[in-house]
Amino acid sequence: METVTLWRPTGPQELALVEASGWRAWPPRLADQPIFYPVLNEDYATRIARDWNVRHSGAGFVTRFDVARSFLDGYEVQQVGGETILEYWIPAEHLDALNANIVGRIEVTAEFRAEGR
Repeated sequence: METVTLWRPTGPQELALVEASGWRAWPPRLADQPIFYPVLNEDYATRIARDWNVRHSGAGFVTRFDVARSFLDGYEVQQVGGETILEYWIPAEHLDALNANIVGRIEVTAEFRAEGR
């Protein structure tokens, strides 16, 4: 099976829910979160985790996970800034299908914390 490696910047609350799943699934989106947006490169995920998640929740984490390419073929890559600012926009109602197509486990690859935490 061919897979695509994706990255996801996340805060501590979402990460705790991923851990509770056995590192195998992303939690349902909140009512004000209609899209799940995994990104296509570690640098972009790092910038969000370090510069946004830390500021808003005191900590930011970069995660990596593999998804079956056949699932992602149904979605277009979105360029939301510079040429390396790439992400998928997965509608919240498709998150269970995405989770079913994760191959292996979700891994934490980097952690950032506010000073003093």
